[in-house]
Amino acid sequence: MGPPAILLMGPTASGKTTLAASIAETLPVEVVSVDSAQVYRHMDIGTAKPEAGLRARVPHHLLDLIEPHESYSAARFRDDALTAMREITERGNIPLLVGGTMLYFKALTEGLNDLPEADPTMRLIIDTMAEKSGWPGLHAELARVDPEAAERLEPRDAQRIQRALEIYYLTGKPMSELLRKPKYVYFPYSAIKIALVPARREVLHERIAHRFEAMLELGLIGELRRLREEYGLDLAMPSMRCVGYRQVWQYLDGEFSLAELREKAVAATRQLAKRQLTWLRSMQDATEFDCLDENLPQLVLEYLRREIEAQMAGG
Repeated sequence: MGPPAILLMGPTASGKTTLAASIAETLPVEVVSVDSAQVYRHMDIGTAKPEAGLRARVPHHLLDLIEPHESYSAARFRDDALTAMREITERGNIPLLVGGTMLYFKALTEGLNDLPEADPTMRLIIDTMAEKSGWPGLHAELARVDPEAAERLEPRDAQRIQRALEIYYLTGKPMSELLRKPKYVYFPYSAIKIALVPARREVLHERIAHRFEAMLELGLIGELRRLREEYGLDLAMPSMRCVGYRQVWQYLDGEFSLAELREKAVAATRQLAKRQLTWLRSMQDATEFDCLDENLPQLVLEYLRREIEAQMAGG
């Protein structure tokens, strides 16, 4: 049995950061961020990064890794996370992995398929094809070369259609075929998985709306305006696909009024939370807690103490 690692998973606005801070007050943990948006430097408000005071008290890893015009992958996350976790364990502390990017959790604990890295040239070719034929047209092309993948995707799901076609053009094999190959899994830890799931979805929706309003008050629009001036960003870049930033970009381009920005961003964030909860419910061996419970920190700490003591006794 390997050393313990705590996996704190939950949808956006479920209180993961606050709970992690409570855990850190009692247990010898260091936080590893599992968030595909918080890897970007200078994107602080819209990604809800932990505030500076908390980061000063508790070591945080895998924040601010790349510039907004750069790309990050699940494979790179896996390598970075395993390195950080090893170093944390060597210091005698427990890795506390906190976030809502469920693909990253899955890559870490279940391994990755052998798929090619993103290829900028191929993506440019596919984008050019999309400008000519539209994404539904490329969805029809995907149905020809990889019908299994096409069946799972909506005709306007540009990001996933692009990736499936990119894999086919680079390898000559359908993505669905490559995904069936066995994965190499290396995760030398005893995972204690915690899933924050709201008992009342409408309360989580209210939290999402309040949090986006707070982001606007903190200066989210100005943050993106500065990023657009400083970096050669465009809306197709992974950083600008992040919920909130995409809608603010469209507001800055005059596509939305301020009222429409609020409406669109909150709706998109609620859809994100729905997808995160679907992933969470498929995660094996996770213990669920109601993120709306007033006694959540106490309940989780009691559970963690029992699990860690049981592991130490068994190890």
